[in-house]
Amino acid sequence: MRRFAVSFLLLLCCLCTARSQSVYTLEQTPGTPPAVPRMIVFAGDTVRLTRPDIRERLDRELIAFTYSHSSSLLMLKRSRRIFEQIVPILQLHGIPEDLKYLMAIESNLDPKALSPAGAAGLWQFMKASGREYGLVIDEEVDERYNIEKATEAACAYLKTAYSKFGSWMNVAAGYNGGMAGLAKKLSDQKQDDAMDLWMVEETSRYMYRVLVAKMFFENPSSFGFTISPADYYPSLKVKERLTLAEGIPSLVDFAIAHGTSYKRLKEANLWLRDNKLVNKAQRTYTILIPEE
Repeated sequence: MRRFAVSFLLLLCCLCTARSQSVYTLEQTPGTPPAVPRMIVFAGDTVRLTRPDIRERLDRELIAFTYSHSSSLLMLKRSRRIFEQIVPILQLHGIPEDLKYLMAIESNLDPKALSPAGAAGLWQFMKASGREYGLVIDEEVDERYNIEKATEAACAYLKTAYSKFGSWMNVAAGYNGGMAGLAKKLSDQKQDDAMDLWMVEETSRYMYRVLVAKMFFENPSSFGFTISPADYYPSLKVKERLTLAEGIPSLVDFAIAHGTSYKRLKEANLWLRDNKLVNKAQRTYTILIPEE
């Protein structure tokens, strides 16, 4: 009887394995990354990808985007909400729209992003560089988390970098490695193009990741991602924009007085870092009141 039971279980296992193998069709296997194109137009500049070392580097990032499923899908879902806030500001300042893809590499399009090194927000400004480009950063306010103001600061940085390097791919490398560091490497290695430099791995990969981000967001299906309009995260709906130059003793009471909750107020104004706003310097701030 025991021998029969063991034989029956073995047969059942074999049947289950065979059944699972038979239903795992080719259509269900993960897709392969897109092929490396011969060139990409980035911010109006043609980046040629025919050289073997360049093709291999781009191929690495194509693989990374294709198989980093959770981060790639989350970026895709966030993209509409973030890009519709960012692109008009880039256009206003004369920055090519393709530079929005820097944010994807910097922060995965997460407005709350904070790196281990202390870089914060979508554009990942460090405190010193944020203050250098006009952002208020103290215990109560951190405008690196203010999407509009941080983007304006990023535009100022990008303009300065472009006037220095004359190439948007060089600007991308400088955004990651610093303008001074990139200028020194270009001079030391007697090159004009950052893609021809020997650099630390992070900066070297950064340029190719930006190019792949453009490919990814323009054609996610080629990476194996299918997303419908309903899958994108909705944009923040703002009921009111309040311009204030005075302090707010309690943001909890302020939120309730304006028909929202403290949680919703903080989500709409990530740059408010405390539960109050003393505002000793009497700066003027714009606070968004979200629709419920």
